[in-house]
Amino acid sequence: MPSDFQDTAAANIDIDTAAADAIAARFLNRGTSPGLAYGIVAEGRLVHSAGFGTRIASGAAPDADTVFRIASMSKSFTATAVLLLRDAGLLALDDPAEKYVPELASWPPVTADADRITIRHLLTMTAGFPTDDPWGDRQQGLPLPAFGALLAGGLSFNWAPGTRSEYSNLGYATLGRVITAASGVPYDEFVRTRVMGPLGMMRTAYTAEEFGGVSAPAGGPAGPVPAAAANLAQGYRRGGDGWEAVPFEPYGAFAPMGGVYSTVRDLATWVSGFAAAFPPGASGAQAGEDPHPLRRASRREMQLPQAVTGWRSPDRLPGGPSGSPAYYGFGLFVDEDPGLGRTVGHSGGYPGFGSNMRWHPATGVGVVALGNGTYCNTSGLTAQVLRAVVPASASYHVALAPSKSARAGSGAGTGTGAAAQPGGPWPETEAARAAVNELLRNWDDVAADALFAPNVAWDAPYVERRQAIELMKSRIGSFGPSMTRAPESDAPAHCRWWLTGERGTVQAQIQLSPERTPRVQSLSVAIPPEAGSALDRVLSSVVAWLNSGSATWPESIPVAAGTDVTLLTRRLRMAGAWAGAVAPGVFRGGDGSGSVSVELDGEHAAVVLSLAVNPNTGELRAADVTL
Repeated sequence: MPSDFQDTAAANIDIDTAAADAIAARFLNRGTSPGLAYGIVAEGRLVHSAGFGTRIASGAAPDADTVFRIASMSKSFTATAVLLLRDAGLLALDDPAEKYVPELASWPPVTADADRITIRHLLTMTAGFPTDDPWGDRQQGLPLPAFGALLAGGLSFNWAPGTRSEYSNLGYATLGRVITAASGVPYDEFVRTRVMGPLGMMRTAYTAEEFGGVSAPAGGPAGPVPAAAANLAQGYRRGGDGWEAVPFEPYGAFAPMGGVYSTVRDLATWVSGFAAAFPPGASGAQAGEDPHPLRRASRREMQLPQAVTGWRSPDRLPGGPSGSPAYYGFGLFVDEDPGLGRTVGHSGGYPGFGSNMRWHPATGVGVVALGNGTYCNTSGLTAQVLRAVVPASASYHVALAPSKSARAGSGAGTGTGAAAQPGGPWPETEAARAAVNELLRNWDDVAADALFAPNVAWDAPYVERRQAIELMKSRIGSFGPSMTRAPESDAPAHCRWWLTGERGTVQAQIQLSPERTPRVQSLSVAIPPEAGSALDRVLSSVVAWLNSGSATWPESIPVAAGTDVTLLTRRLRMAGAWAGAVAPGVFRGGDGSGSVSVELDGEHAAVVLSLAVNPNTGELRAADVTL
């Protein structure tokens, strides 16, 4: 049962809180987080909230005042600070970033005809840096002098500035330096005094210590750190023996990209401030009537598409939202939902935590969800809740109208030569793939240390990685790189490829860091299910059911309580009709016991089936199909 603490609901908003709670409970039942707190925002306030699971091992459920690390949701605070300085005339968005961060001035251009990096490029993720989620997360406590040295040494580029969007924590860390230089006060002090304080966000801050926690020493995690009594959620990762506590990282140079701690209640205030910026000229928007420190026009500007982040059509089934683009604004994602119209928000993923905030500008309804499991994906939860609670009769576009009332080719980070072609890997990426292949065949900790950024061992200890590799070997047999399927790169610092053994093929994937000499910041290798295991039985049963043509969910496949079997059946049957008779092929992801992602080769098309299963009971927790 949830820990419920519903606030007084808005008088004219009819929200089915029971349906929303059921969605949240189903999410937690997937086992991606020990605890979850979520809330619904309407008419400028928190109208409903609930907590599930535990905020700390064997403890009470979290509530609207439980503090979680919100990770990349912090970027909206940093972007707000930049626009406050812009509005005050202390900087311009098209200023070169090196005007405020002098270490950047020594960087040669990425190409002879490329722009210098501007503040706008950093805000919109178009500076050209490689994406850096796992590496950047572990730089959270980096001291400012060390960050300065990192910048002074040069970085690697995937693209020329202003030519393509790629998610970058490093860019937002650099914006922290811009804010300090332009304001004359430390980054965190500026945000606390100019943003959080005026909004009354008293349980929003930048360190665990402010809520009774203890941070690990800078430079690497210490042992488990228990959350103190001040209603602070402990972060956890899934280890070999269950949930393991993740130490709190200290405040440092990367705080502008992911250092904020907050609560559902405070974030309801944050969401309300953005939602209240629409429509232009609305009643109550007159000077002096809006308590928000950032003017309404600037808050609307943050929520407008500034850069295209990707097109969604390749992973949608027929009848879905074909061709819907996703955008980045200033510290916020902008999405065009096929049913709701425009929604705005941001996720946060971090060792120990996962979060999301999402709102619907046309109605002002929003959802906040905070979990204490490593990178738990709460974005799907907020999307489902928002679709469930937004009034069906809403006018989805009225809020937008005024109310009538590559980096260098020859050396990483040198910035000389031609920009990389889209999809073409760096030489360092290809070399890293070869090194990883050798490591997978014959693991060596010394070689791993030379190849990986430190976060790799922190995110999953080598002993766990070795065990996973041995499992993979035991299930596909002696293996080598696929001779029939070429490696693929989504960006110069990324590569996925396939390892084939006598009993199957699995996907491996790496992402390199944006350092001048790039290192591998993430490695994933799919592990197939063990023959006869609960996961294997469910996979085989789902495939057999798809091929049977039956329109009724089979009783032989148990489903976890709260799962919408009707929706599950419809979704999978659509895939079956589209692909025809299917057979399992390459394993794309999964841990081999509780999750699997596998390509299904069909008569007419190929699809990817993803399943999450309780390995002890064999119950299906979640299923999805993409092209």
